[in-house]
Amino acid sequence: MSMDRVVQDYLSHLSVERGLADNTIRSYRRDLRRYVDFLNAEGLTEPTAITENHIAAFLGSLRTGDDEHSALGTASAARTIVSARGLHRFMVREQLVTSDVTAAVKPPRPAARLPKALPLSDIEAILDAAGAPGTTLSSRDRALLEVLYGTGARISEAVGIDLDDLDLEDSTVLLRGKGGKQRILPVGSFALASLSDYLTSSRPALVSARQNSPAVFLNARGGRLSRQSAWTVLTKAAKRAGITSDVSPHTLRHSFATHLLDGGADVRVVQELLGHASVTTTQIYTLVTVEKLREIYASAHPRATQ
Repeated sequence: MSMDRVVQDYLSHLSVERGLADNTIRSYRRDLRRYVDFLNAEGLTEPTAITENHIAAFLGSLRTGDDEHSALGTASAARTIVSARGLHRFMVREQLVTSDVTAAVKPPRPAARLPKALPLSDIEAILDAAGAPGTTLSSRDRALLEVLYGTGARISEAVGIDLDDLDLEDSTVLLRGKGGKQRILPVGSFALASLSDYLTSSRPALVSARQNSPAVFLNARGGRLSRQSAWTVLTKAAKRAGITSDVSPHTLRHSFATHLLDGGADVRVVQELLGHASVTTTQIYTLVTVEKLREIYASAHPRATQ
């Protein structure tokens, strides 16, 4: 069987049997097209002819580029190798080959990047600037941003909140995270007050009898607020507040985690709040606090620098 046919079968498997999103399938198709181009250039058209050395050579070509393809950065090269690895595992399962030649070739690891976190003063300025004053949507926008920063929710989790997910008396909210995982989080007093104000004074005006959406955060037509619209709410508030640095919903999530750790929260507690499967993912935030401690030490200790 040719590699082109194998790739088509694998993409069909990802789409039909695993139910991956269209955008994800497109990413796999792009990565595997480059992989097959490399194999063709090497004269490799059959799965059984591919060896571990070919996989290593492919990784090298990703980093250097060629006449047809530009060089990839660490993260993009790692993603492409992961796509190729998934294809080879599929071939093993389908008994097209007897072993996975990608197993020993490790994707390059990108250097740990410190998440961007805003100081509390900037967060407060953004929250105060949310929405046009005196409008129905201003109450919604303030509540949305308070929830994002107050819970560390992902943007998809925040717009996915339904009325039944809120327990205002118990000050908790149910969030639906990646992979269908759910977690119940406490809602702070500021977010709780903003939510209560929005739900009683503004949301009823947005409700559409035709759509009858169970969503907490509604758009002007009464439907569920989209991720893109929620993103726009934040960027407009940041611009109105005079924040010049790039601000995204993940910025509020990063700030939530960093401020908790700065305040003495245990990293495993922050892990649970963020919904990370592994504490390793959360530990990158500790780099932020260590860097902050280093700056304070360098400026405050009499013998920190010469």
